[in-house]
Amino acid sequence: MLDHIRTLVETESPSADEAALHRSADVVAALGTQVLGTPPQRDGIHLTWRFGGPTRVLVLCHHDTVWPIGSLRTHPFEVVDGILRGPGCFDMKTGLVMALHAIAELPDRTGVTLLVTGDEEIGSPGSRALIEAAATGAKAAFVLEASGPGGALKTERKGSAGYSLRVHGKAAHSGLEPERGHNAGVELAHQVLAIATLGDAALGTTVTPTVLSAGTTRNTVPALAEVAIDVRAATPGELSRVELALRALQPVDPAIRLELSTQSHRPPMTSESSAALFARASKLAAGLGLAPLTKTAVGGGSDGNLTAGMGVPTLDGLGAVGGGAHADDEHVVVAEIPGRTALLAALIADAIAEGE
Repeated sequence: MLDHIRTLVETESPSADEAALHRSADVVAALGTQVLGTPPQRDGIHLTWRFGGPTRVLVLCHHDTVWPIGSLRTHPFEVVDGILRGPGCFDMKTGLVMALHAIAELPDRTGVTLLVTGDEEIGSPGSRALIEAAATGAKAAFVLEASGPGGALKTERKGSAGYSLRVHGKAAHSGLEPERGHNAGVELAHQVLAIATLGDAALGTTVTPTVLSAGTTRNTVPALAEVAIDVRAATPGELSRVELALRALQPVDPAIRLELSTQSHRPPMTSESSAALFARASKLAAGLGLAPLTKTAVGGGSDGNLTAGMGVPTLDGLGAVGGGAHADDEHVVVAEIPGRTALLAALIADAIAEGE
């Protein structure tokens, strides 16, 4: 398994690099074919293994990462003192290898579908339809995202939405006749301040302006400016409230036009969607001699939000134990990999039996 994790970690796969994602999908397809004994169905950068009949258990993974090409030069794959490191090892290439090996160990795979997507880190815009189609009729969805602190399973996730606000102004020479322009950058500053007030700390709702851009040259009044907006909320009602507020924004300069577009949207994953599966996992873990399981609620989204939003019982955070997702200290605790893989295999087998 460590060799397979190394293969995936050393195949860099940033979400925004289409060529790298296709190379990564080639590697995942070859590795999965080796471990599972059958090739996947391929849909561009997304891979699906289906094992007989309608899907009863859906296993979700992704092979894209947030790390840019070249990250291996500063963050090489290594295993030192039982700690595995490398870009994407925790989120979530170790979890992907665990899924392959857990499914390979099943005496009966009938009704199991493994879906490995290539765009989860950017909100699954191209794979959402595949996920929802695969989840239709499933009795359980198991998500191999990395665990929470101390190996906690993720039983609640906030819903998330991503937006882009574009500000359309008018260009002019900033030295000769700036008064003829309508400064999209100045307007953007007003809008960012307004957007930052839309969160609700008491309800756990966050609204965060993130990536900003404006202008083309130093001596030109900016005709276009843009801000990306990240929204997280625990309830569908809060997501709707924020979207309505964003769509109600008005320009300070009446000559300027605002354009809001939706980039991604994931519903909340509530505790109700995971409660029965967590209880089942706890019982199975005890039977395997593993430490008692813990659970956590997190603000980050995953494809588990999509399956839970469809009403499919969903358990998340079943992947690697470690920490530092998206950060310089990303790492995996090697000693935890076998037990977590055995737990996943037991969960899948138990869910298959439950559906018979």
